[in-house]
Amino acid sequence: MPRTLTDKPRALVTGASRGIGRAIALELGKAGFPVVLHYKSNEAKALEVKAEIEAAGGRAELVAFDVADHEAAQRGLASLAVESKPIGVIVNNAGVTADAPFPAMDRAQWSSVITTTLDGFYNVTQPLVMPMVRLRWGRIVNISSVSGVIGNRGQVNYSAAKAGLIGATKALAQELAKRNITVNAVAPGPVETDMFQGALAQGTPLDEVIKHIPMRRIATADDVAGIVGFLCSDAASYITGQVIGVNGGMC
Repeated sequence: MPRTLTDKPRALVTGASRGIGRAIALELGKAGFPVVLHYKSNEAKALEVKAEIEAAGGRAELVAFDVADHEAAQRGLASLAVESKPIGVIVNNAGVTADAPFPAMDRAQWSSVITTTLDGFYNVTQPLVMPMVRLRWGRIVNISSVSGVIGNRGQVNYSAAKAGLIGATKALAQELAKRNITVNAVAPGPVETDMFQGALAQGTPLDEVIKHIPMRRIATADDVAGIVGFLCSDAASYITGQVIGVNGGMC
């Protein structure tokens, strides 16, 4: 992979305006990747991340679309293709939750989570794979969850979506390995983000969450971003098809 800021391919991070996505975007910007910051609706927050990357000497640009909307994703990705610098890194981070006990889960709660995670993975990644193949270098990192590994009560939809993302990771890694393109998943446990705070606001006691984490603390977004940064580096060139847990020892 080229080593200079001007030579490195661009890195697309979905859901980059806040939380884990923001931390990942800052990490990749620090590593010298020109970062494409995807967001769905919160342009103000995305602009703040862009300003942080640029203040640190990096480069960033914005793109807005709903990853679950195939046509919108196609239009958004087409707007990126007009530049000569290819996208060599994809971080599929965008996701939503709609928690409910399964007997009470309605179709909208099921569909919103499944389509954002799984359709979103397809809608963003599939159009960008062949340019990576031509580049003969690439890094795809899918943000899964400990819920997709061990399950979680009240999150049948989320656990199913994140487990499906792990399956897609393992299969795509086999397809692309000979082209020097790695595909890995990162599976965080609870992370201190707005999404996590929302879960607490719905009545989940913090002490109850921490009780199930051997390290007895909630992860930070930077804990996750550091692993993603490593997986996107040359040091991880022989790591593919793996699921890296960032969960404080949860099994």
